[in-house]
Amino acid sequence: MIETPFFLGISWVTAICLLILCVLLLCSALASASETAFFSLLPNDINEMENSDKRSDKLVLELRNKPKQFLATILITNNLVNVTITIFSTYIMSRMFNLAANPVWAFIINVVVVTSLLLIFGEMIPKITAAKRARRLATMLAPIINVLMVVFKPLSGILVKSTVIIDKRLAKKNASPLSISDLTTVVDITTAEETPSEERSMLQGIATFGEKEVSDIMRPRVQLFAVKINTEFNHLIEMIIEHGFSRIPVYEDTLDEIKGILYVKDLLPHLEEPDFKWQELLRPAFFVPENKKINDLFQDFRSKKIHIAIVVDEYGGTSGLVTMEDVLEEIVGDISDEFDAVAENQNYKKIDDKTYVFQAQTSLVDFCKVFDINEIYFENIKGESDTLAGLILEMEGRIPQAGFSTSYKEFVFQIEKADKRRIIEIKVTYNEKTDK
Repeated sequence: MIETPFFLGISWVTAICLLILCVLLLCSALASASETAFFSLLPNDINEMENSDKRSDKLVLELRNKPKQFLATILITNNLVNVTITIFSTYIMSRMFNLAANPVWAFIINVVVVTSLLLIFGEMIPKITAAKRARRLATMLAPIINVLMVVFKPLSGILVKSTVIIDKRLAKKNASPLSISDLTTVVDITTAEETPSEERSMLQGIATFGEKEVSDIMRPRVQLFAVKINTEFNHLIEMIIEHGFSRIPVYEDTLDEIKGILYVKDLLPHLEEPDFKWQELLRPAFFVPENKKINDLFQDFRSKKIHIAIVVDEYGGTSGLVTMEDVLEEIVGDISDEFDAVAENQNYKKIDDKTYVFQAQTSLVDFCKVFDINEIYFENIKGESDTLAGLILEMEGRIPQAGFSTSYKEFVFQIEKADKRRIIEIKVTYNEKTDK
């Protein structure tokens, strides 16, 4: 009895089938690439296509406007091609090898090899390539996809109509809202590595805009500049010149009794009147709670056409002050002007490249900006504190006296000035590290 060899050779029929198999694999690759290319177009690419007179660009936009029909066509094409590849590969393997003599090899060739070829050359490589050359491939494949959409219109129409029932049922259910962490993750995923840090920070600011509360961005009570309602006009002018603010809260006995807001521009026509009753110019103060969302505050500022609000706690006491600039800075970053330069010099003094002296009430956000570190750097120890002094109090659990020193990671904090009630100045020494 003559034993049949495992390898049976390649006939001219097998060679033709192999050639057809390669063509089918190419078709599968193009189908996969087209799906990725069309939906990986950047906003700049779409804008350029909208302004272009090329027929290929217009065709790409037309196909993108029919996403369900487009995806149904790609799905039908890809499945038909892959099924055909499976049939052809089984036929070719049966002509080239004696699979009945070795079932293990039959499984390896028919399942493992063919599946690997489809995954690598029919899915992974085409989609990776298409993501990097989305516009070029989209314009090249648009005419082919357009023809396929016409050919498979009856089948794709059935698939599209079948999804209407699913869409209606899903629409009846309340969709779970997208969380802030989800939005932040989307920003991290969709922004390219070469995206400038300023643009990335702005996108993250927009993503987290609705999550932050007024208490996160307000100027605290201890840093609040306000004037008493019985202040003499001449002294008031001196105070305004010294501090440089354009809108000033006015109180009666304590900061908890805010009577209104003084707009410095309202004083201009009366500068030559030494005994002018400036209290008549007070405008109503706008009060907001500490836990108000800053996106709601932004809408209030717009609708009321004001730029400043007094922040109050649950007992009605004054907690601080917030301005339109504070809100906008959460998106666009620091908005610097001549007054910010003065404030910055008041907040800290640079001794050398590694040593600074900070006012204890400097916010942790501003502190992190000075050293170009992430705002979550002190997340594990800061507790409920928002300022540098609060951070020290959280770390030590007491009010340290002048000369006391403590450290955290690369920072050494030394109390320069303090009294029995509060910390006033802190010297910070920063030991450079390789990654921030």
